[in-house]
Amino acid sequence: MIFATTALVGMLGFAARAEPIKLPVDSDEKGSVYVAPNVNPTETSATVNGATVGVQRPDGSGTYIGTDTSTPRPTYSLGASTGGNVSFSGGVQSDGKANNGVKAGVTIKY
Repeated sequence: MIFATTALVGMLGFAARAEPIKLPVDSDEKGSVYVAPNVNPTETSATVNGATVGVQRPDGSGTYIGTDTSTPRPTYSLGASTGGNVSFSGGVQSDGKANNGVKAGVTIKY
């Protein structure tokens, strides 16, 4: 019983940190273009409320632009990241009125 509870908590923690699913649209040696739909499940189906379109290069750098229509007022976002072992990222999001934000991060690969 303790093992099952620990495994369930571990799986929930993994699910909370999961990356959005990126569906490739086009790919070549320079990188790939993807679409990441904003999917919200319901009891009997799922709805798509916007999506993110981005470009990811082989070195890990990339850019994205997206929209989220799951709220009464749509939220728009855009951002970019550098590649390499130490990657810096930044982005902004806004609904054009009260919901505005800036985000930044550092990813270290080891």
